[in-house]
Amino acid sequence: MRIPSFVVLALAFTLPLHAHAQRLHYAWQSQTDAKQTVECRIPPPPGFRRVEARPGSFADWLRHLPLKPGRPPVHLYNGQLKANQSAHVAVVDIDVGNRDLQQCADAVMRLRAEYLFAAGCGDQIAFHFTSGDLARWRDWRSGLRPEVRGNRVTWRKRARSDSSYANFRRYLNTIFTYAGSASLERELIPVRDPSRVQIGDVFIHGGHPGHAVIVVDVAQDERGRRVFLLAQSYMPAQEIHILRSFESISPWYTAQAHGTLRTPEWTFRYQDLRRFPPVECEQTRRSRRRRRRLPCRNQSATRFRELTPRPDRKDDDPGTPHSLTRPRAGRIGTSSGDPGGV
Repeated sequence: MRIPSFVVLALAFTLPLHAHAQRLHYAWQSQTDAKQTVECRIPPPPGFRRVEARPGSFADWLRHLPLKPGRPPVHLYNGQLKANQSAHVAVVDIDVGNRDLQQCADAVMRLRAEYLFAAGCGDQIAFHFTSGDLARWRDWRSGLRPEVRGNRVTWRKRARSDSSYANFRRYLNTIFTYAGSASLERELIPVRDPSRVQIGDVFIHGGHPGHAVIVVDVAQDERGRRVFLLAQSYMPAQEIHILRSFESISPWYTAQAHGTLRTPEWTFRYQDLRRFPPVECEQTRRSRRRRRRLPCRNQSATRFRELTPRPDRKDDDPGTPHSLTRPRAGRIGTSSGDPGGV
């Protein structure tokens, strides 16, 4: 039986896309739809092309984050709808958990940790509690657990060794409880020139409360000007979503060296841009080969309307949160009445 030529051509385009999506592992999913990703769903503005991302890198992984089809509403951890449904253009297809933990900086740490876990870099997964104590995944999986008394943390053997994904998620819940934007900001490296933003960079305002958003894609024009996409969670804990922007190229944001970066629910400075330090397992796996750029076969990408600024947000507003939640119990290094940062 002879296979029609158009079928052969269709398979030639779709199978490599599917194979690449499968090589990029997203542990919370059994299978990823190659057409429902950041790259395939959100085209760059006219005149811009996506910057190269090394295959298997954090940038490549973020660019191919799975999205829920269409533009569904953002749900909170308890299943209720988020009050502000105008801030997003897409929702990342990742769970939020059933506790009010995975808020702002927590979502950034979740994505970074998920990538390292999937890439086989588990020994590099570590975050500091607000108290300054370092919590390593390799210690947790060996059975060590933190005993928290005030601002003092002691690690003791309390469980058997367990490297499962379920145990990894329990580790992350502990990180979300005792870490936040203030501790994460101290771990990240300031970016000297924010106009050269990279995928995986973080705009972060450490505080109690604070906020953080992560760059999930970057495009560049022939003059070297860059634009980027942002993803966030917020308060209360909610699904991670891709943000709209106030620009005509929404949901893309224009990269600048200085000035104010206004997002739908927080105002940053461009100088608030930070970068994760490189980890050894990434450096040893660097590859110089360039992956052939494959066209996304999904043609359902929609045009995004420009987001109208909220009339109650002033230009000099340093970032008043849209809503606040009760303090997370056990937050280290904060007073009993302090929200503890996110």
